[in-house]
Amino acid sequence: MRPVKAEWHCIINPKAGSGKTMVGWAVCEKALNAASVPFVTVLTERKFHARELACGAAEAGYRRFLAVGGDGSVHDVLCGIMDYVSASGAQASDFVLGVVPIGSGNDWIKSLGVPHDIPKVVSLVASESFTMEDIVKVETKDGVSYMANIGGVGFDSHVCERVNALKEQGKRGRFIYLTSLIYTLFHTKKFHARVVTDGEEVFEGDLLSAAFGNGPYCGGGMKQVPDAVIDDGLLDYMLVPKAPVIKILLDLPRLYNDTLHESKLLKAGKCRVLELYGENIAEADGEVVGALPLKITMTGEQIRVVAPR
Repeated sequence: MRPVKAEWHCIINPKAGSGKTMVGWAVCEKALNAASVPFVTVLTERKFHARELACGAAEAGYRRFLAVGGDGSVHDVLCGIMDYVSASGAQASDFVLGVVPIGSGNDWIKSLGVPHDIPKVVSLVASESFTMEDIVKVETKDGVSYMANIGGVGFDSHVCERVNALKEQGKRGRFIYLTSLIYTLFHTKKFHARVVTDGEEVFEGDLLSAAFGNGPYCGGGMKQVPDAVIDDGLLDYMLVPKAPVIKILLDLPRLYNDTLHESKLLKAGKCRVLELYGENIAEADGEVVGALPLKITMTGEQIRVVAPR
């Protein structure tokens, strides 16, 4: 086993934050130096590169990671850490994961109560303010991934697919998620699905969308699984069966005002293992991770994360 390194390994996504990453990183770098926090930096060069970099850094002995970007960067770094943990037999709890919130999507920090303020995040890093978060394993036809915050199938995954396509075209801004949501609402079709939680079938029929979360926030502040708790060992899920578009539109405000539980359209619950069968794609933390069938498992492991205690 290689010696454990004391430095924070900072993985920077230069394309995050509408191209403002390096401006934000300059602020962070200055604050880290002022706080005498040891660190090394590396820049991603392509999509999913952060996952490779994190896995390689973990193998080299790094145990403290800062993802510099948004939720997608957090997702990739977590996956890289867990790739190493899975291959080596190391403990997830030996690692620390934090984020310098520069990206366009920063829902993970809302679930943790982390301020959207770079100097304050550095203060948490310097004071070693950590809490624990559950490890969520996501398996699809296309491979294994891990989820830091929230994911979905159907409507949710196609919204993310469209958002990511717009980002690839160079479009940015806080409204691309909302416009993608409205577009997808009128273009996504139902699909036949079977949902099994903890070995018991809870739904079979036409489904528009499924969301599952370790944390409650998505899409810049919406709450699809408002009761999700990041360290309770349980996965929260919300299913949207086939319904007229007008009824779904009328329920959209519930995503922002904590009244989702009052909707008569939805089916929600908590579990440790969720399986979803059908013909569709799945996303986790805003990244499309593969085609169904899908299996999500609360592994029982936890990782330390930078957050107010």
